[in-house]
Amino acid sequence: MSSEMLSATEHKMLRAVEILERDLQSVRTGRASTSLVERLVVEYYGTPTPLNQLAGINVPEAHQIVIQPWDRGVLTAIEKAIIKSDIGLVPNVDGAVVRLNIPPLTEERRKDLVKQIHKRMEEARVEIRNLRREAADALKKEEHEGTLGADQSRRELEQLQKITDKHVADVDHVGAGKEQEILEV
Repeated sequence: MSSEMLSATEHKMLRAVEILERDLQSVRTGRASTSLVERLVVEYYGTPTPLNQLAGINVPEAHQIVIQPWDRGVLTAIEKAIIKSDIGLVPNVDGAVVRLNIPPLTEERRKDLVKQIHKRMEEARVEIRNLRREAADALKKEEHEGTLGADQSRRELEQLQKITDKHVADVDHVGAGKEQEILEV
């Protein structure tokens, strides 16, 4: 029972790291990336729809994103969604496509983005630690009920701590990579 619980906990911790990676992809750096806009929700004929389902998104150059909708009637809805979003970019609509020019980040904005990244990293670490606590409580409960021996419980707790340390290190690695990308001029 406890090894199954450990593998389930490890899977949940891995998901927390994956969610952090996906969240950090949407943080704007000095370069253009389709991940900045592909998850924006656009009001498409009354239905909230992700932008990547309504248009082709590509990066023709390092500081520009081009969004080409498959239905030209949705251009104004895409423009409104970009303006309402928190990415801080102004869309240029030229009749067939939406262009987003990515200006270079100021030093102050870079520092703000690094703070946001550290906040998201800490949230991921807290999630991982909460998963560890829940699993440790379950192990201790099994030991108290007598279904798990004291030595086995101690080994499982040590294994749980190793898993936790590994995933916290993964969070630190992912965050450090994104921080480096933002601070790169």
